Amino acid sequence: MSKEVDFYFDYGSPTSYLAYTQIGNIAQRTGASVNYKPILLGGIFAATGNRSPAFLAAKGKWMQEDIKCFAELYGVPYRWNSHFPINTLTLMRGAIFAQRNDFLIPYSDAVFRAMWVDDINMSEPKEIGSVLQAAGLDAKAIIAGVSEQSIKDGLKLATEEAVQRGVFGAPTFFVGNRMIFGQDRLMFLEAALK
Repeated sequence: MSKEVDFYFDYGSPTSYLAYTQIGNIAQRTGASVNYKPILLGGIFAATGNRSPAFLAAKGKWMQEDIKCFAELYGVPYRWNSHFPINTLTLMRGAIFAQRNDFLIPYSDAVFRAMWVDDINMSEPKEIGSVLQAAGLDAKAIIAGVSEQSIKDGLKLATEEAVQRGVFGAPTFFVGNRMIFGQDRLMFLEAALK
């Protein structure tokens, strides 16, 4: 029986970025496959009454330092995005388009790096286009794709399904029916996959 992990994420979440940098290694060590599940975190928050800890002054300040510590622990580059919060609707629709066209990983590599390493304002269409082109992706096709109704509906459905499954934030993982929330619990994810 093959092991699988469902990984719910949004590019606007720095902890989703940290989880993304580690999930491949965890999958390799455990022989698991990863089902990447792009969702709209704002939609999750609206549906569940949750909100970003970044908007709670004391917790937000603490969290920025905590994320730096985890980035150092994981040995990955990280910089808080000075344009935060960024509306990720276009980016997440782009993820659905990329997933349907089999290039979600290079798309995610480029977007996560732009957001949480290069400090780029990914709310700006020009910046999005530049980042995608620099990554060797067809920015024009992607930007056209995010306007398709099927892509819009796909992101909405993915977000609704996540809420129905119990997701209240990102990153969230499922191994079977077991939900694991947060990049700081990756050790529990790996244990569940072993």
